[in-house]
Amino acid sequence: MTGTEERDVVLVGGGVISATLGVLLSELEPSWTITVVERLDAAGLESSSAWNNAGTGHAGLCEFNYTPRRPDGTVDPTSAVEIGEQFLTSLHLWAQLTERGLLGAPGDFIRSVPHMGFGRGADGVAYLRARWAALADHPLFAGQEFSDDPAVLARWLPLVFDQRPAGEPVAATRSAQGTDVDFGVLTRRLLDVLAGRGADVRFGQEVRALRRHGDRWHLDVRDRRTGARRRLRTPYVFVGAGGGTLPLLQSARVPEVRSHGVFPISGQFLRTDRPELVAAHGAKLYGHAAPGAPPISVPHLDRRVVDGREHLLFGPFAAFSPRFLTQGRLTDLVRSVRPGNLPTLLAAARDNRALMAYLVRQLRQTGEDKIAALAEFVPSVRAEDWELVTAGQRVQVLKTADGRGSMVGFGTELLTSAGGSLAALLGASPGASTAAATMVDVLAASFPGRMAGWAPQLDELAPAAGTVRGWDADRLAATVASARAVLQLTPGGDPA
Repeated sequence: MTGTEERDVVLVGGGVISATLGVLLSELEPSWTITVVERLDAAGLESSSAWNNAGTGHAGLCEFNYTPRRPDGTVDPTSAVEIGEQFLTSLHLWAQLTERGLLGAPGDFIRSVPHMGFGRGADGVAYLRARWAALADHPLFAGQEFSDDPAVLARWLPLVFDQRPAGEPVAATRSAQGTDVDFGVLTRRLLDVLAGRGADVRFGQEVRALRRHGDRWHLDVRDRRTGARRRLRTPYVFVGAGGGTLPLLQSARVPEVRSHGVFPISGQFLRTDRPELVAAHGAKLYGHAAPGAPPISVPHLDRRVVDGREHLLFGPFAAFSPRFLTQGRLTDLVRSVRPGNLPTLLAAARDNRALMAYLVRQLRQTGEDKIAALAEFVPSVRAEDWELVTAGQRVQVLKTADGRGSMVGFGTELLTSAGGSLAALLGASPGASTAAATMVDVLAASFPGRMAGWAPQLDELAPAAGTVRGWDADRLAATVASARAVLQLTPGGDPA
């Protein structure tokens, strides 16, 4: 051990979540010393990497899992509106930083791409119509269109309607306000801002132990290249390490996670960069999840731009790895099982049999099965035009409620411990898109005594989702329009 370094804040994990929190803290308390510790050799290589997520700027515009159907056939829009409000906080923050010249060209990390929903069969069309009706009057969903006219749908979705057999009821919704986000680029830009303000951003550094001593957290950090070890001591630590968060909290004996379990799910996508296919599909198109599938498995056909190249991506297909990170350990799952969470894991297995059956079916899929699933979206598909790629690793948080094992909400949970001196984010989507709003929540939970003094600056920089909820339609529309103008987002037009 080479000695102990004192810091005001230590952020574990070099993804978009930690980067966002770091930038907010550097705005609010410029004199604080901040260290970011990342086990990999660069920023944003895990879940924030462009190829480890779908790049959707999740705003509730097209994702069916945010709008459950009620027993009477109507749709509950509550969660979609909440996600839209949270995404506006992120959009506003990115625009503020861009306007100050801190994030570079916005086109490097965010672009306009229409977000669309796809309903098939009489039931799917009825659901989609109900979803559109439930959201139509909210300002964040203004301008969303619905159509079941084959001519209109063929114009909106040329690739999807090429060679599609006639007769099946189909419909689509279309929002021109959608976005495609490269969270890897955004993460690196945010950490550059942080480093430029004097923060210490360290790569190739793994936190091997986290312990509370008195009023300080002690982090034992090992350099993965040299093996050198050092200790960081801080009154505040945030753990935003994706799938690596729960094991670290377990090792720190954080009582709030004693009964928590997690289950890893890997993802695969079919990908193509053939120009004629990309040119014929200029949208992110979301469909219905398969029975028993988890929320993160909703099938979608996306236009993506990564490293300046355009692609189409279809999936996800579930796969299995016991790792909690794409570059994690094969022993991650086994090592996470403890006496305290074993009942949760057993209850989750017992009470989520449909999910277990879905995963087994997914694991048994052949390459031909995956192409057949794509053919439901693209009837003219040719297998030779597409390649199968493995995307990021996700973990579903498992808890017990009333004796039943369940997955947590949308897959994310904010946790605080030791009077707010430790905060952590567990789970997956839509975390990256809603990072700014979630990190404002982290600040409120971690520093309640400072929020009154910070509030005016936060309202200007990253207004909380609850604040956004209180705005009238005119202010909402003006804020959206201003942010989109700064980020050079223009409503997506019809392809071709």
